[in-house]
Amino acid sequence: MTKFDEVVPAHIRALGGYAAGKPLKQAEKESGVRCIKMASNENPFGPSPLAIEAMREAAAEVHLYPDNEATELKNDLAARANVEPDQILLTGGSTQFLDIIGRTLLAPGLKAITSERSFIVYPISARAAGGELVQVPMQGDTFDLDAILAAIDENTRVIFIANPNNPTGTMVDPVALDRFIDRVPNYVTVVLDEAYYDFAHYFAMKRGLDFSRSLDYVRQGRNVIVLRTFSKAHGLAAVRCGYGFGPAALIRYLSKMRTAFSVSSLAEAGALAALRDEQHVQKSLDNNAAGAAWLTKKLSEMGLRVLPTWTNFLYIETAEDAAVLADRIQQEGVIIRPLTVWGAPRSIRVTVGTPEQNEKFIAALTTVMQQAAVQ
Repeated sequence: MTKFDEVVPAHIRALGGYAAGKPLKQAEKESGVRCIKMASNENPFGPSPLAIEAMREAAAEVHLYPDNEATELKNDLAARANVEPDQILLTGGSTQFLDIIGRTLLAPGLKAITSERSFIVYPISARAAGGELVQVPMQGDTFDLDAILAAIDENTRVIFIANPNNPTGTMVDPVALDRFIDRVPNYVTVVLDEAYYDFAHYFAMKRGLDFSRSLDYVRQGRNVIVLRTFSKAHGLAAVRCGYGFGPAALIRYLSKMRTAFSVSSLAEAGALAALRDEQHVQKSLDNNAAGAAWLTKKLSEMGLRVLPTWTNFLYIETAEDAAVLADRIQQEGVIIRPLTVWGAPRSIRVTVGTPEQNEKFIAALTTVMQQAAVQ
């Protein structure tokens, strides 16, 4: 019998897998109660009805292979972003794009840099390619750009910046990011992961601030990749459709590493329809802003520290073990995300839901905190 711990390369054996949020059915089976899921930053309203109908129609042709380039969707995105189609790559979710970046730009002896308490796929992307991931400390719960610059050496090839960041929900100042991009050596690719772009852009407009000039970098030919997704504001998490903008020459190399037919015809149809339904997205953004404000107020009144958010979730510091707290809240019918795997064992992340879901979460949290107080 093959001893796979001898034939599988050491860097793969040491790799940690992605820790996904708990599925709804699993939580309900464990708890024996009906649950709502506020752990994975999904759109509580689901996808646009237009997207559902488009996917139903596309289902009649699932016996045919999809357009490998998702040409119609690519051209639509290019026109909206004012870039060329050859500056865009579509993938099966932005996590697949991150994997492709790692396998294209990293190898044993090469490095990527990111921050601590950032997206947990970055270590997987770097280490699966045999590369090293350097994680610098945060400053003020967000990326310390000066520390990242100081960590760059001749073996650095990639910098991952989640903006806004998951799980802290914080944003990188756009002026500081401009200065940072100017100082990064030209052999290093900066990946600006903007999975929560729609929420951050909305908040920035409401707050009278700038959010991101990321597509300007792409139009200027900078060595920058900008990632976005249909999983969040557009509510298409399950169909897996992500995309990225970057230099055409680099996109060509990345495209070679992508799995064939990685964006299904259902995903392309749903994404195209979702882009047209601006009212549905606006409803989601309005609800999110109101819900984030209400939750922040309630949680602060309970004596908990909540970071100001630029996303559709809240980062909350607690006085007890986050995993234990999450289990107790699940018993009350609400699934949340403990952040132990991010290195924050006393913090939780909660998705902003509908008003009814938000109220249920606060009621559940109040109950378990009161129970803990009398024990």
